[in-house]
Amino acid sequence: MSLGLRSVFLCLFSVFAIGPVIAAEMAFSLVDYGERCGQRCPQFIAADGEIMAKTPQAFVDFVGKHIGSGRLHSIVLINSQGGRVVAAMELGQALRKLGAAAVVAKVPPAGSRKDLWVLPGRCYSACVYALMGAKKRVALPESRVGIHRMFMYEANMRPDAGPQRDRVFATEPLVARLSEYAEAMGISTALVRKAETINPEQIHILSAAELRRYKLAGPKL
Repeated sequence: MSLGLRSVFLCLFSVFAIGPVIAAEMAFSLVDYGERCGQRCPQFIAADGEIMAKTPQAFVDFVGKHIGSGRLHSIVLINSQGGRVVAAMELGQALRKLGAAAVVAKVPPAGSRKDLWVLPGRCYSACVYALMGAKKRVALPESRVGIHRMFMYEANMRPDAGPQRDRVFATEPLVARLSEYAEAMGISTALVRKAETINPEQIHILSAAELRRYKLAGPKL
């Protein structure tokens, strides 16, 4: 994305988050593929939590810290309830620049891992826009990828009721900008339009057929 277009995104989307802000901020960790290969095990990145403003840079810093080990592979396991829209797009751009594949999955609790070491995960709301950026996108058959309309809460002081929070939805120019990003990532812009029809109180879980139709994800690498 050019600097000019990125500036537009920051102006239009920086305050927009999709979904309730209740999860912990996204954290990154290394995951060994298998347990019997010791220091020779290839490693992937697990990304778990809510996508916040600092998440994209935190991801870039994490990769930079570990890329010299010779063990790190360009696969990211992502498990997220959502977060901020512009940060999700920036995270998606970082994934694309690295040529990374993203798999909607999560890591089992410590002590319960076997050689097949991932569990189905979720990628809801703004997470979908991060997923778009990956060079290869995978949703395990039991993983859940969900969309709904983006919104923000705006403070409003009412003389008769005191401080209130009003829900504000994205305007058409904002939706158009997000569609441009999706198209640049090779994703059908119909996915953005579909998301904007879903009640923000709900999550529409994309079926395998929809994931294929929107060119968002397949079932395997």
